[in-house]
Amino acid sequence: MAAAPPSPAIPALVLPHAAGVRMPRLGLGTWPMAGAECRRAVESALGLGYRHLDTAAMYGNEADIGAAIAGSGVPREEIFVVTKVWYDRLTPEGIRASCAASLRRLRLAHADLFLVHWPRPDMDLAAVLGALRRLKEDGLARATGLCNVPPGLLRRALEIAPEAVSCVQVEYHLYLSQARLLEITRPRGIPLTAYAPVAKGAAERDPAVRRIATKHGCTPSQVALAWLLRQDLVAAIPKAASEAHQRANLAALALRLDAEDLAAIAALPKDRRLVDPSFAPDWES
Repeated sequence: MAAAPPSPAIPALVLPHAAGVRMPRLGLGTWPMAGAECRRAVESALGLGYRHLDTAAMYGNEADIGAAIAGSGVPREEIFVVTKVWYDRLTPEGIRASCAASLRRLRLAHADLFLVHWPRPDMDLAAVLGALRRLKEDGLARATGLCNVPPGLLRRALEIAPEAVSCVQVEYHLYLSQARLLEITRPRGIPLTAYAPVAKGAAERDPAVRRIATKHGCTPSQVALAWLLRQDLVAAIPKAASEAHQRANLAALALRLDAEDLAAIAALPKDRRLVDPSFAPDWES
């Protein structure tokens, strides 16, 4: 399978252990969209040049995304599709079956990136990583990785099977530091994908971020995205249902923050986690 080229307007990151697979740095997050809204959003994004689509078995929208891809006219090899297995399927058999079911719904022969959505304390980590590795070997996924992992678990995974971890996806935004994870991923060339990158709209209401936005003639959400996208080996997948928001997110790629802006952002609190379900891991472990 040839590596998919990114949209000309969107730079890409090379995934390690994945035969040169490239992941566009800005993608379309699709949770919690579904049905016609999701199909329209994906069709619009592909028409604007997005080539990175993020979904998951749990989202319930893979069939909608598959229909949008099939009707888009964009060649499959140009689209980078990410999907995930839910935490109740973390056995080798469950992972394999989940991937196969996701691909059927997406109408695809392979995923470009297949991720463990959430870890589970009682999972057999070596068996999970082995199952991910076999998905790559059998051509069902071009790259694999982990979501929502604390630093200790990521280190253990990389000790067991580094080739199974080509990307890490976690909540990351102006108000939540991921410095400990980035200290692990960057030296290994592993991209970190930020979900909830505009902090679920909190950036729009923040006076400090609003001042930066006014200075640059942009929106606070564009400031939040630009802050992430300027960082080494960081990608972002903001959810955007409307064409207007999709265009605005694309425009954030060209926004350049100065030292004063970065100092103001650095002064913001960095301990505000917005996604912390009851089954989340111990983030400090």
